[in-house]
Amino acid sequence: MDQIIGFLQHLMDADWILKNGGLYLVAFIIFAETGLFIGFFLPGDSLLFISGIIVANAKMNNPISQGPIDLMFWIVLIAICGIIGNAVGYWFGKKSGPLLYQRKDSLLFKRKYLMQAHEFYEKRGGGAIILARFLPVVRTFAPIVAGLVKMNYKKFFFYNVVGSITWVSSMMIAGYALGENEWVKEHLEYIIIGLVLVTTAPVLIKMITGKKKEYSKEEIDAYFDTLAKD
Repeated sequence: MDQIIGFLQHLMDADWILKNGGLYLVAFIIFAETGLFIGFFLPGDSLLFISGIIVANAKMNNPISQGPIDLMFWIVLIAICGIIGNAVGYWFGKKSGPLLYQRKDSLLFKRKYLMQAHEFYEKRGGGAIILARFLPVVRTFAPIVAGLVKMNYKKFFFYNVVGSITWVSSMMIAGYALGENEWVKEHLEYIIIGLVLVTTAPVLIKMITGKKKEYSKEEIDAYFDTLAKD
């Protein structure tokens, strides 16, 4: 546990990132956070923001560095890793779905939750895939759930691309623009905490105050029968 905490602390240190893989390490972590079930604890938002700062500092310290061009290169590379990550998450959800379709309700699993997720993705799936990019933990599980409820893949892929580009570019450009600001460098940890709170708070409020639609046992059974046949 201490090793994991230490690793996460290192990911807040731009110098450590540069010495241990640089932005290629960031690209891999973005893939892992958005594509691998075990990557939910990784700090994608802060990593992207710090990556923008790294590119800005490289421009200051290296006379041959071409700031905006370098920034664009890293945005494209990391966004592609994010797109592939979500595609892997979708595939995992779709392949593991049959294991859940026949499962009975338990303390940790309720069949109605999957049905609610299906209805949500049918109505707001595109926006959900984009918004999930900006939400820690949620961005790991959103593509997996999309695969579980068999969201249309063409629709999923389109919003996957849009979401990844929007998320990566906005966070990195913000870090790049503020990377030369001494106040930002000195208060980076508070900025990161602020990013997490701003992106997470609205969803937490909605989860607590929102009303969930209820379904009869017959509706739930019919829904899972349909999933199993598809």
